[in-house]
Amino acid sequence: MRGPVTARGRRDAPVALSCGEPAGIGPELALSAWRKLGDSLPFFLIGDRRHLPAEAPVVEITAPHEAAAAAKRGLALLQHDFPQPARPGRPSAENAHAVIAVIERAVALVQSGEASALCTAPISKKALKEGAGFAFPGHTEFLAHLAGVERVVMMLACDTLRVVPTTIHMALAEVPRRLTPELLRETIAITRAALQRDFGIGAPRLAVAGLNPHAGEGGTMGREECDWIAPLIEDMRKRGLALRGPLPADTLFHRRARAGYDAAIAMYHDQALIPIKTLAFDNAVNVTLGLPFVRTSPDHGTAFDIAGKGIARAESLIAALRMARDMAAARRHTG
Repeated sequence: MRGPVTARGRRDAPVALSCGEPAGIGPELALSAWRKLGDSLPFFLIGDRRHLPAEAPVVEITAPHEAAAAAKRGLALLQHDFPQPARPGRPSAENAHAVIAVIERAVALVQSGEASALCTAPISKKALKEGAGFAFPGHTEFLAHLAGVERVVMMLACDTLRVVPTTIHMALAEVPRRLTPELLRETIAITRAALQRDFGIGAPRLAVAGLNPHAGEGGTMGREECDWIAPLIEDMRKRGLALRGPLPADTLFHRRARAGYDAAIAMYHDQALIPIKTLAFDNAVNVTLGLPFVRTSPDHGTAFDIAGKGIARAESLIAALRMARDMAAARRHTG
C-alpha cells in the first residue's frame, strides 16, 4: 500500500466531483448544482458527456484550472470515456471499471493539488462488485486504500449538527462486540483532529453518547459505560480533550444540548443517523475524516428509482460541494 500523500491545493483550485454511478442521479444532480451555483463555487465533473442530457450547457475542459472560467458558461466537464451510455436506473456492468477509474483519477488530481477537494457522487457497490469485482465495502474504504491510510471515520454534518458513528454498517447485535476501547479512542482522536484542521475549531468540544439506554443508568441497563466507556473518556479528558459523556442518547440531540458541543460521538449507525436525517434529510453531508485530502459526499444513494425523471433534489450535493470548499480553505489556513 502506498504511503499517505498530503494534498495542499492552490487557493484557487476547484473542487473535483466524481460522477459516481452514471445510471443513478449523480450526473443530473451535477447539472442542477451548477445551475444553482454558477461560477460562485468552481467545480468540475469527471465523467462521460454522453451521460448528461444532450441539450445541457456543458463546457469540456482539459485541466482543472480551466473550471472557473468554464463555470461562467456551463457545467465544467473533464471528459472520461465510458464503454456504454447510461440508462437511468439500469447500471451496466461494462461501466463498472470506468466508475472506479474516475474515482482514482479524482483522487490523483486532489493529491497533486490541481483540485482543492474531492466530492463524490454516489456509487452502486452492487454494480461495482458484479461488474469489476470491487473488493471494498464501500467508497470510504476504497478512498482510504488509495490514500494509504489504515483508519478513517465517517461524519454526517449539517448546519446544526455534526455526528460521528463509532461503528457503522453492521447488525445491532454485533455492536457490543465490535465496539472496543481502541476503536472509540481512535474515533474520538480522529474527529477532534479533523475539527481542528478541517473546520477551524481550535478547541473542539465533543459529546460522547452511551451505548445503552440512559447511558446504562449506573449499570442497571448495561455495564459498558461503567466498565470502560466512562474511564476512557476520563482518561482522554485528563490528556486535555474537551469531552463530556457518556451521555444518554435520547437527550443528546435537542436544540439546547446541541449548543454544548461541536460534534457528537455516537456508538452505532442509527444512533447517529436518525437525528441528523430528522434535522436535515435533504441537505446532510457525508464527510470522511482522517484522509490526507478533503472528501465530502451527498448523504444519499444512487436513487435508481427516480434517476432520469428530473425530480432528484440537489440540496445535499450542493451542501457537500460547499463544505468541501470550506474545509479545503480551513485546511490551507491551519497548514
